[in-house]
Amino acid sequence: MAPGDGQGTRGAGQLVARAPRPASVDEIIDDVWAGRAPKSAPTQVYGSVHKLRQFLRDDGDAALQRSNDGYLLSVGPLGVDADRFTSGVEAGLELFRAGMLDGARQTLDEALAMWRGAPFDGSPPGGTATAFALRLENLRATAEQHRLEARIECGEHADVIGELHEQVDRHPFREDLWRHLLVALYRSGREAEALQEYGRLRATLAEELGTDPSTVTQAVYQQILDRNLPPAASAAASVVTAPAPASPRDTGAGPAAAPVRQLPPSVADFAGRTQEVADLESFVRDHDSPDAPLVVVLSGAPGAGKSTLAVHLARSIREQHPDAQLYLDLAGTSPSPRDADELLATMLHSLGRFGHPLPSSVDARSALLRSMLADSSTLLVLDDAATAAQVYPLLPPNGRSTVIVTSRSALTDLPGARHLHIDALPPGDAEQLLARIVGRERVAQEPAEARAIVRLCGYLPLSIRIVGGRLVGRPSWPLRQLRLRLSDESRRLAEMRLGDLDLRASLDLSLTSLDPDALLGFDLFGLLGPQDVPGWVLGALMGEPDHERLLDLLVDAGLLQPARQDDVGQARYRMHDLVRAHARERALDRGQEVCRAAARRVVRTWELLVRHQLEGRPPSLFDPLDGPGTQDGPVPVSRLADQIDGDAAAWLAAERQALLAAVRLAREWELAGLGRHFVGALTPLYDEQALYDDWRASHEVMLSCPGLDATDYGELLRGLGQVVLYTGDLEMAARHLQDAITAHESAGQTKGAALALAGLGTVHRLHGRLAQAEECARTALGVMVETADVPKEALLRGSIGRVLVAQGRTAAARPWYDTALRLAREVGDVHREAVTLRDLGSLERESGRPREAAAHLERSLELFRDLRDERCTAMALLQTGPVLADLADAAGAGSALTEAAQLFHLAGLWDEEDRCRTLLSDLDGALVAPPVA
Repeated sequence: MAPGDGQGTRGAGQLVARAPRPASVDEIIDDVWAGRAPKSAPTQVYGSVHKLRQFLRDDGDAALQRSNDGYLLSVGPLGVDADRFTSGVEAGLELFRAGMLDGARQTLDEALAMWRGAPFDGSPPGGTATAFALRLENLRATAEQHRLEARIECGEHADVIGELHEQVDRHPFREDLWRHLLVALYRSGREAEALQEYGRLRATLAEELGTDPSTVTQAVYQQILDRNLPPAASAAASVVTAPAPASPRDTGAGPAAAPVRQLPPSVADFAGRTQEVADLESFVRDHDSPDAPLVVVLSGAPGAGKSTLAVHLARSIREQHPDAQLYLDLAGTSPSPRDADELLATMLHSLGRFGHPLPSSVDARSALLRSMLADSSTLLVLDDAATAAQVYPLLPPNGRSTVIVTSRSALTDLPGARHLHIDALPPGDAEQLLARIVGRERVAQEPAEARAIVRLCGYLPLSIRIVGGRLVGRPSWPLRQLRLRLSDESRRLAEMRLGDLDLRASLDLSLTSLDPDALLGFDLFGLLGPQDVPGWVLGALMGEPDHERLLDLLVDAGLLQPARQDDVGQARYRMHDLVRAHARERALDRGQEVCRAAARRVVRTWELLVRHQLEGRPPSLFDPLDGPGTQDGPVPVSRLADQIDGDAAAWLAAERQALLAAVRLAREWELAGLGRHFVGALTPLYDEQALYDDWRASHEVMLSCPGLDATDYGELLRGLGQVVLYTGDLEMAARHLQDAITAHESAGQTKGAALALAGLGTVHRLHGRLAQAEECARTALGVMVETADVPKEALLRGSIGRVLVAQGRTAAARPWYDTALRLAREVGDVHREAVTLRDLGSLERESGRPREAAAHLERSLELFRDLRDERCTAMALLQTGPVLADLADAAGAGSALTEAAQLFHLAGLWDEEDRCRTLLSDLDGALVAPPVA
């Protein structure tokens, strides 16, 4: 969608993607060569500009202008076909939403007709242009979807069936396309084919993703079965589009429209356990309590295969629990079993509460979980529980739910639980397991040797898997050779029996095949916690970037387990808890300095990865005051970042547990300064995603670390005070912030003291002590002016404006906002610009100038949408609604408040959603302005 002829147009994509903002030569070089630019890069850019001007012929000089240290593509908003395409699609979508389907279809057809090949085809686009191209591709998919829906609702259902077949074959997981196909077939009189296509969709999702069609698609299927699918265009939205979900707090509804499916896959070589499966099925069949879930506890010796069996049992009954299937590792055998509040937070986030502060107490979180699951049929697997107290707060509140718990102890104090003791496998099942691992033909050739091997393994599944893995890795070995090694005490090192000592002997046997580097990697991996981690962590532990060979060796030896592929494309690994305990003992035997150096390398790499996620983001109040020091690490961070498929929010969601574990690792090995820098780098990400539990835990852990200096204490106390302020404990926040001021002043860290003072000013403002709040903000502002920290100066000027508005001094507040806006624009802080415009909108409404207020809010909304900041967008919409109502634009006000309510709902901000609903109900009367946040 932009001209390109390979090397001749380096930077063309960047100019198009950045328009109407200029692109500097350095930005073009960074984008095109991604940090690996040749020395001739500037010359190549200048040459490409010359060629591009020639390509544009007579309009070249006017369209491509020199701007400071770069170039500006100045051809007007519709002079670039990407802009024309975007404008056309947006116009078509507006017509579609307005119910003007003929116009929508025609407008979308015209926009899609402009699409010619891949965006920037033929030129190396770079990061900015690649992101721009991805947005265009997504917009294209949206346009195609709505165009097809418009054609269906205009009566052209028979004409689009062929195109829809092509689309679902190309995008087999796009359920919206499948729903359109079902509707088109049904309305064309091809009801049987519609049902057949639904079966194909269901089989595809089950085979590829292990899930079922969404409830929305199931509703369409049911309407086809009942032959009551609405034929009219007016009913299309209710058929094909999911309705906005109601708040679980208000309705008691269970999980959202896309059910949670967290069960790990079963192992392909599962063998035996027939009696345990039958027992569970009888428990489910006979359970007759309507108000209490079925709870089954699997207990037994280490290595008996409790976790594998729990997953197998859960998957065998998953169809009876369609609403939610959850899996949690409770880390009961680790030195630090997971607390109930952390486990509840994980479950609530999985059920849709991610990105919103949770209740602070275990009881309140447990009550919220019960409310969300009250009417749901839930299947819950709780792996490796330490105590009944860990389990009880997690239980669903009805008899249609099932909970499967594994534990080394029997948990007999768990009320109402059914118990299954898991012992070693019967000999026949143990032989079957070995055959499935190494191959039936191989076992059939030496049946006596196979029987001896499983007997020497104590019939424990873990031991059999270890020796079976060795055989798989040695296809030339006869089974007799391994049996001889196990029979020889000098090689086997210990008799294999039930209990810890038996498993350690199995591990020692497996370790004999590893080279020294792999042994070191095994030992050091034991320093980590029970959570899974990306594979690069092994390289960081050892200071070895090329860690893949060692990773493969440990996996092949059965000492490291592939856990899953996370949502950002990383393969993750973990050690079985007992294997990890043995590895940790070996690591400690190597000496404290070896372990401390490994921990330092891991934490350092995590810190650099976090800082990479912060690059290019708007300035934050919580940006670290001092840099991280040297930017090099044991593993190339840029290479790791390139392998991550997702934005910072997705990466943070994937790594939350590992990041907190890294904080704990820093504390354990007393890495005071490094740990403080790491926690400080995490804080802006925690702030953006409202992960207040993680924020608070990370700071509290590091505050207990020996060796912190005054600056460390000041920064940690400031961060802790701020998160406590966010969660509503103003008195505790004031204490932490005052202590932070004292610590920073003792270290001569004036900026740190000023920022803590600014936070204390917020405490005063929320208490209504406006004079003190203004004094704190003004004092902090003076430091920012002295240190030339323009972004924080803009922030504090806006804070003073808010205090003045709260005092009723709107005229005095205006110049503070004006200056804040100017400074934000000067430094390119788009987020601060949007926040200030939003504040100015409130100020103008307070001053009786609704039109000016509307203009400020409209621009603020544009910026927030560009930044994809949905929470701030919702706040701006919440303020826009009353302003439009003042201007007698009831439709616009209703639209703004409805969208705000939907965004608040998606973010889990129930109170703000309620404010929107209240304002919507009052649209016919006088609207009350929402208070300034």
